[in-house]
Amino acid sequence: MSDRKVRVRFAPSPTGALHIGGVRTALYNYLFARQHGGDLVFRIEDTDSNRFVPGAEEYIIESFRWLGIKFDEGVSFGGEHGPYRQSERRSIYKKYVEQLLAADKAYIAFDTPEQLEAKRAEIQNFQYDARTRGEMTNSLTLPKEEVERRIADGEQYVVRFKVEPGIDVHIDDMIRGHVVIKSDILDDKVLYKSADELPTYHLANIVDDHLMEITHVIRGEEWLPSAPLHVLLYRAFGWEDTMPTFAHLPLLLKPEGKGKLSKRDGDRLGFPVFPLEWHDPKTGDVSSGYRESGYFPEAVVNFLALLGWNPGTEQELFTLDELVEAFDIHKCSKAGARFDYQKGIWFNHEYMLKKSNEEVANLFAPIVANNGVDETMERITQVVAMMKDRVNFVKELWPLCSFFFIAPTEYDEKTVKKRWKADSAKVMGELADVLEGIDDFSVEGQEPVVMKWVEEKGYKLGDVMNAFRLTLVGIGKGPGMFDISAFLGKEETLKRMRKAIEVLG
Repeated sequence: MSDRKVRVRFAPSPTGALHIGGVRTALYNYLFARQHGGDLVFRIEDTDSNRFVPGAEEYIIESFRWLGIKFDEGVSFGGEHGPYRQSERRSIYKKYVEQLLAADKAYIAFDTPEQLEAKRAEIQNFQYDARTRGEMTNSLTLPKEEVERRIADGEQYVVRFKVEPGIDVHIDDMIRGHVVIKSDILDDKVLYKSADELPTYHLANIVDDHLMEITHVIRGEEWLPSAPLHVLLYRAFGWEDTMPTFAHLPLLLKPEGKGKLSKRDGDRLGFPVFPLEWHDPKTGDVSSGYRESGYFPEAVVNFLALLGWNPGTEQELFTLDELVEAFDIHKCSKAGARFDYQKGIWFNHEYMLKKSNEEVANLFAPIVANNGVDETMERITQVVAMMKDRVNFVKELWPLCSFFFIAPTEYDEKTVKKRWKADSAKVMGELADVLEGIDDFSVEGQEPVVMKWVEEKGYKLGDVMNAFRLTLVGIGKGPGMFDISAFLGKEETLKRMRKAIEVLG
């Protein structure tokens, strides 16, 4: 294996929105490929035509574009191992089905759904395998002529893999170590269905991984029960030398309680479980996405990378390049990773702080404009510089900062009760006169003059500043008072103060 170029794949089914667990699987594949100078292949597994959802494939591609996870080849990326959609590879699989049948590694079964149902009712925990296949309607129990006649008559059939009992299946998993599974617990899985002339996941997956020269299969824990079957299939084809190395990632668990993370958890607790907003074409339902909820893609990637993998250091903030450098698949946990969505919000806040004021201002500017305010980028950037450390998302800036752009039209009742004293109107009138006499209205120009005046008058500084804040902001919040008044400028500051004195009396 060591002399082969590392090639991994991410192979989703286009059956709806991409779950955040799938995004993490793709991310780990990406990190592993980049770390080993290998390739990441994007394959679409669409052999189950009944579950196909229009728009899902485009949605998946757009999700990775937003996240900055780049593929080297595959659907919409090109490459030498195409086509990369399984539905376009029908003719390829047929040949391998015939190969297994000819080698007596598979057989044709005609059992109807009704017959299978009857068998399940008759035998508790029924499994189609070496113990029961002799009682069923298949090419192992029917004369050759009858099998040929049934096929010629157009009777529907499936091809099942013939699992031999009494075999120890050895799997070396990069996360779970050496695993041995007895073949007796496996059933004769369906590999091909004549109804749509398409293989099932099990066959298509093995053939594609082999032909696309995949060296490592990194996938979710839910595929672990399929691994022994896949190993047996590789052996049946005589491909042991090119069998990929497996790694089965831990499940993403609910934020609270037992079980794996579901969309219902997100709906109940108010966080997205999809990278982008998803509009279900069948039901019309709209599900929230990380992008539309205001998360930065880098924050989502960083958050996901640490769900089930630990660098073994105190470091939590990683760029994508730093993740490539630090990632070690052997350090992934075997146990499921609890989905701490609050931590995702924390990451977004940290990335907000890392971004330049200009970058955040560019994202905030459309929100300012949508609120009917025509403001320069320079002044929007000034506001961001004062306020960005107080929010987790750009969209949270407006309710916190609107007073910089729009004068208050009403004054918060609670704050008025608490901060507007009997003499506040008189004191604010005096302060307005003091401010009017200041030529340099910068923070440095205002602060010493006002402080000196407060001291000379013997006023309580807290009382003065609280009332001053109420006149400019309308509520008891915001950054330093001189930062606010300097930003507003002398004219707007005095206008707001006099309006408040008039209204509050």
